[in-house]
Amino acid sequence: MGVEAGKTGKKLAVWWAKGWVRKTVWTLTALFAVFFLTFNILIQIQDVSALDRAVPQPTLIYDREGRIASKISASKVEGLRLQEVPLHMIQAVISVEDQRFYRHSGVDYVGTTRAALSNLWAGGTVQGGSTLTQQLAKNVFLTHERTYKRKVKEVLLAKKIERTYSKDEIMEMYLNTVYFGEGAWGLKKAARTYFGKEVKDLTPGESAMLAGLIKAPSSLSPVKHFNRAMERQSIVLKLMKEQGFLSDEEVEKAKKENIVLEGQETDEYRGRYPSYVDAIIQEAIQRYGLTEKEVLNGGLRIYTELDPTMQRAAETVYRKDALFPDGGGERKVQSGSVLIDPKTGGLRALVGGRGEHVFRGFNHATQLKRQPGSSMKPLSVYAPAIASGYGIDTHLQDKPTQFNGGYAPKNYDGNYRGEVTMYEALIESKNVPAVWLLEQIGVEKGYRFAKAAGIPLTDEDHRLSLALGGLTEGTSPLAMAQAYSAFPNDGLMVDAHAIRKVENVDGEPVAHWYKKTTRLMKPKTAQHITYLLQGAVREGTGKNAAIPGRPTAGKTGTTQLPDSDRKGSKDHWFVGYTPELVGAVWIGYDKTDAQHFLTSSSGQTAARVFRQMMAGALAGKPVHNFNLSTVKWKTPPRVHREEKPKKEQKNLRKKLEKEWKKRKKHWEKQWKKQKKEWEKRWKKWGEG
Repeated sequence: MGVEAGKTGKKLAVWWAKGWVRKTVWTLTALFAVFFLTFNILIQIQDVSALDRAVPQPTLIYDREGRIASKISASKVEGLRLQEVPLHMIQAVISVEDQRFYRHSGVDYVGTTRAALSNLWAGGTVQGGSTLTQQLAKNVFLTHERTYKRKVKEVLLAKKIERTYSKDEIMEMYLNTVYFGEGAWGLKKAARTYFGKEVKDLTPGESAMLAGLIKAPSSLSPVKHFNRAMERQSIVLKLMKEQGFLSDEEVEKAKKENIVLEGQETDEYRGRYPSYVDAIIQEAIQRYGLTEKEVLNGGLRIYTELDPTMQRAAETVYRKDALFPDGGGERKVQSGSVLIDPKTGGLRALVGGRGEHVFRGFNHATQLKRQPGSSMKPLSVYAPAIASGYGIDTHLQDKPTQFNGGYAPKNYDGNYRGEVTMYEALIESKNVPAVWLLEQIGVEKGYRFAKAAGIPLTDEDHRLSLALGGLTEGTSPLAMAQAYSAFPNDGLMVDAHAIRKVENVDGEPVAHWYKKTTRLMKPKTAQHITYLLQGAVREGTGKNAAIPGRPTAGKTGTTQLPDSDRKGSKDHWFVGYTPELVGAVWIGYDKTDAQHFLTSSSGQTAARVFRQMMAGALAGKPVHNFNLSTVKWKTPPRVHREEKPKKEQKNLRKKLEKEWKKRKKHWEKQWKKQKKEWEKRWKKWGEG
């Protein structure tokens, strides 16, 4: 034995005497030391102090009258102490989520490997790979994106959490922040939501069911999928038995428990006005620099411009499928709309889409980027033209024209009248006159005006197609409503906003909105545009937008399909207003293709939605008239009324009468002469 050991020692000495071996060993040792040191430094610099804070408070949303309108929170947590939790609840969570919780230091390499093998053997996911500590780090500090960078961050945070808190503290924080489905964040809320009881009163069977929900709370919810939830409960009970937490008899007893779902705890404010709440979160993040976690978990008090009556009216309209084109198939025709107070810029109501709402999903009212079509004409052509001295009676060219650069727009109905007034061009939504006028005033004027109105333009939009809303990127209902708000407000545009102020849970100011007003045009220009847009609703393409008993102004907008060989459109718009309220409506598919496009006109779709929404929002409110004090026209100016002025017509009449009398005398003289000649011939014929 000693001889063998001696031989081994000599071999190692010979091996170690080789230079490359020593270099390799020392290099690997140094690399390991550097990695170990770096890894621990990275762990040490992680900030997990947020876990020291009290259980997150929900953020309250107040309407324009200062009343609570809605409540939001990512955590939706009601905290509890670990001493209040039955032992079988803790054991159920450990069995199904992290069996080595009390033995690992934040990351369980053994458990991760075993979970992967168990899932492979079961043919599905029955055990998670992340530890409870990693899940806690992800729930509190990270997003749920699946990237290596996020996973590394999760590991570092988990290690720091384990070095900062005890296992019981970590378990308590986990149970207070994990999501159990049906809006229940935290174990306390889950027990009330599903079983109508306190956590301390949970039975082993109920604990097993709740623990089983953590993996996939939506698809395993006993409210919606009771059988799946029961199957998952059986898996949890089996795992508890394997871990030695329950005996065979206790497992069977738990399986025989009568699971009664009751006490579906509701909150009258939570989940109300979801599209508007999404817009609030977006505005808080983008305008005031708050983070999503601050908004959802910070217990903020957000005071808004929301008008609950108008919001409910808008939501009611969007539940009426008959008002919208039938999409056919699974893809629904989408829509987004906003209502703004033109005097204050306050966002009174907003609907971000049709169908089931997705929290913080795509908001078609605020995030949309689509070409606005002819609804852009008042902003890019007619308002800057009137501001430049053109009148609503100005004659505009209306005939097929190829403009500079080969641009040759067409009127949507294919009809041309040679010449029309500005009034006629707008109410009939003629394209060629609008482009012709933009060329006359200069694209630069139209571009500057639209950009000043808040329409998001690019350098590529500096072209004649701007007249028809042919934007490179597009715009949103919110941006269009804000731009139009200057028309009923005598040319003043107030920055559109949903949030007035934000306070923390102690009432201390966090953010405040300061009124920003832009003089977009003179009152005379704004009033003349309103006169034009009233005509569009009264007798033009926007007839279906007319609100009974209220003065209404507005403009339709339609964008054509990229494939001009097909009849149809991509986007439908209507942007309009009364003296008190501005509304913008967009309708279209999220993705337009050969099978999914709009076949009617915006006057048949968006205008009707606008009318219904505005009528509901303004129901019972006083009726006011537009201020048109600078408009001299009593009847709309049209080309055919100006072709023969009255004086010229009178002179012509006199000239014709004089000519008629002259001709009449000549004809009478000729007649008398002819008559005598006939009488003379007749007499000769009788004598013969």
